[in-house]
Amino acid sequence: MPTQPWNKDMQADFSVELGADDHCLEMPWSSPDGQMRFLDLRAKPELLLEVAETHDNQELAEFLTVLNQAGSHVQTAKCDTWLTNELDAEDEIFGALWKFGSYVDFFFVDRARQTKLAEYEEFAATLNAMLQKVPDFAAATDLVLRRCYYHRDDYPPDKSDDGYCLTFYLNGYGDDEDGAKKSWSIGLKLVQNAVMQMSARRKG
Repeated sequence: MPTQPWNKDMQADFSVELGADDHCLEMPWSSPDGQMRFLDLRAKPELLLEVAETHDNQELAEFLTVLNQAGSHVQTAKCDTWLTNELDAEDEIFGALWKFGSYVDFFFVDRARQTKLAEYEEFAATLNAMLQKVPDFAAATDLVLRRCYYHRDDYPPDKSDDGYCLTFYLNGYGDDEDGAKKSWSIGLKLVQNAVMQMSARRKG
């Protein structure tokens, strides 16, 4: 049983990690052994079938499909999910026993915006503010602004554009595995809707 009542206000944070030793992304990316790589879901939606994390996770499949569709101003790069009952100190406010977590890296579709720090800061701050208004919800999000090096088809191999990307973390909490994933699923849908609302506003 939980040791304390849940805090049901959604926790939403935004941080910046641009130091020399901080994690960064390269686009397109690939694993050292070449087994994993960037899949351009915007250009080729059928590549979703190759995203192993979605094979038993319909909610993640929908999230990736929507964020990579034509009406979205962002595109996804990488993702992963996990389920655990090993909770950290910052999880204790939820008084839960299980946590279903994920991360998704994404970046602006517009090439010019990919290298503009202010654009990413504004996007992250706006999205974070929208999520902080969500009440009665056992989940936590964290948006992290990182560096991203964009290798272009029209550039030589040793040249890239220094830009940025965002890593979106989401944790859902529950007293059992199903409860944790349900909280996570609701949170994912809320983020999906918020991102598409922001894309629609900018288009308008």
